[in-house]
Amino acid sequence: MNYRKLGKTGFEISEISLGTWQIGGKWGSDFSDKTADETINTAIDKGINFIDTADVYEAGLSEKAVGRVVRSRSERIYVATKCGRQINPHTSENYTPEALTKYVEESLKRTGFEALDLIQLHCPPTEVYYRPEIFETFQKLKDQGKILHFGVSVEKVEEALKAIEYDNVETVQIIFNLFRQRPSELFFEQAKKKDIGIIARVPLASGLLTGKFDKNASFDKEDHRNFNRNGEAFDKGETFSGVDFDRGLEAVKKLKSLFPEVQNLAPIALQWILKFPEVSCTIPGASKEEQLLSNLSVYDLPELSKEKITEMNKIYDEYLKQEVHNRW
Repeated sequence: MNYRKLGKTGFEISEISLGTWQIGGKWGSDFSDKTADETINTAIDKGINFIDTADVYEAGLSEKAVGRVVRSRSERIYVATKCGRQINPHTSENYTPEALTKYVEESLKRTGFEALDLIQLHCPPTEVYYRPEIFETFQKLKDQGKILHFGVSVEKVEEALKAIEYDNVETVQIIFNLFRQRPSELFFEQAKKKDIGIIARVPLASGLLTGKFDKNASFDKEDHRNFNRNGEAFDKGETFSGVDFDRGLEAVKKLKSLFPEVQNLAPIALQWILKFPEVSCTIPGASKEEQLLSNLSVYDLPELSKEKITEMNKIYDEYLKQEVHNRW
């Protein structure tokens, strides 16, 4: 495992870390404490020391599982969680200091931690980024010792650029992968200047970049890859990175032709992300140990050549850039 600094936090974290949206079961399936515990423990055994969760993942069960396992271990494991998505209706005016403070306190209870290593605003409406009192709330929570560090999880580059204008924002979590390349332009440049930790999420485009799907792929009715392809429930960009599924399959087919000997493209996709030194870590999810080990097999591969990276980027330019580049 390789480690990188998470911006101003100073945390030295595993460059391949663990996202826990579907920990303990796939999207739409029943949550399993046993599977969650096994997956998190294996991640730590393999050198992962940064775990990302949220209060809304499995209605708090993800936070509980992460807290339970981390408290049982002797290693220093950094845990990032998120708050705000419980707000309903999910509008800017419903984001209040009182509500956010309550969510932080509830996350502390679920995890069992004395303080949260990193709390992140969880993809709030764009208007929230223009409300200084919301960002001041987290400074107060830090002063009270309830949180150690503060960051944001964003949908759009615009939101990321606005967020890092606030001095207490130390990290930005953003969708970044081979099929969503815009953050690597102006945002990465500005984040580097301000020593902002970058957490690359949705690195496999909701599984599309594993190369394991075809046109006959079906998903559980409770799986967002089934019901949110056009943004019916939340931002469309969270599902397959906003890429049209059929168009994405065409791009993946082209990607497979670049790596004809590779059965699982996931490690290749992760390698591409890690070529960017501005990225502190990427957080592929895993619903079971096998998926976790698949992600970590990135270290078994030869380094991507400049020629291969150029060809991979050409696929994005030809198949996807016009569709997604300026939307987020």
